[in-house]
Amino acid sequence: MPRKGSWDGWYPPPSRPRPVEGGIRAKSSRGPIGETWWSRRFIELLESLRIGGRMDRGRTYARQGQVISIDVDPGAVTAAVQGSRARPYRVRIGLARLSEADWRRAEAAMVSRAAFLARLLAGEMPENIEEAFEDCSHGLFPTTAGELESGCSCPDWADPCKHVAAVYYLLAEAFDGDPFLLLRWRGREREELLRNLRALRGSDPAPLAPGRDADPWADIEAIDTPPLEDRIDVFWQAGPAVTALRLAPTAPRVPDAAIRALAALDREVGGGPITDVLEPAYATITSRAGSRLRGAT
Repeated sequence: MPRKGSWDGWYPPPSRPRPVEGGIRAKSSRGPIGETWWSRRFIELLESLRIGGRMDRGRTYARQGQVISIDVDPGAVTAAVQGSRARPYRVRIGLARLSEADWRRAEAAMVSRAAFLARLLAGEMPENIEEAFEDCSHGLFPTTAGELESGCSCPDWADPCKHVAAVYYLLAEAFDGDPFLLLRWRGREREELLRNLRALRGSDPAPLAPGRDADPWADIEAIDTPPLEDRIDVFWQAGPAVTALRLAPTAPRVPDAAIRALAALDREVGGGPITDVLEPAYATITSRAGSRLRGAT
């Protein structure tokens, strides 16, 4: 018998999958699957690898709720997918775990950039986090088809089959909700990673009381930043990121809301109510600000 995947153009007879109650159904009913940049990155990489002709059918399975369960463990994702047979198919997707030396290199790279640490502590994936894995034997994301070892108990010879492909898509959505699952797949648990990063920063917190959840924002204060007195010359500079902003100004629903609030103070300027002085000034400022934001002179 040929190995699975050796007959790239062979397809088994069409079959209709058995309906599933309570299956994991993709949130996206049409278009791309994945909401965050890291889940979309994962799917884009898979689709760019041209690892088989079942990705489209796998997307359909994911949206029909044919996947019963998914478990992410270091080095392997296992899942149960309901196909046309009575017993669900068993799916396994292997990904090499990074060595301890590789993780030490990656963690040192992460902690060297305050933005990385802040985003990770906030439960988010820094956009350039792949740079932290440049000196490792593998990157965070798989980059070649050979890095992924997929298997399924179904009779389809394609690699990946539609059952494996369905798991890929739902795995991406799982990454949306918990980006640390991707790190776990590569071999590092969330708690261990954050503990190591805090230790490298010299800010390892005291153990939490039993039953108390960690506050991910609490450790952001520990991030090293230059003291204010060393940054006075650039304190009022907006920085390059602000220049890239594109604003769409809209008029406030109550343009003189601030003025109306001042009316209750019963203050006078030059012998008249303060609102008589401020109303025309606010109107002029609002008009000119809108003109500038729209690019008018």
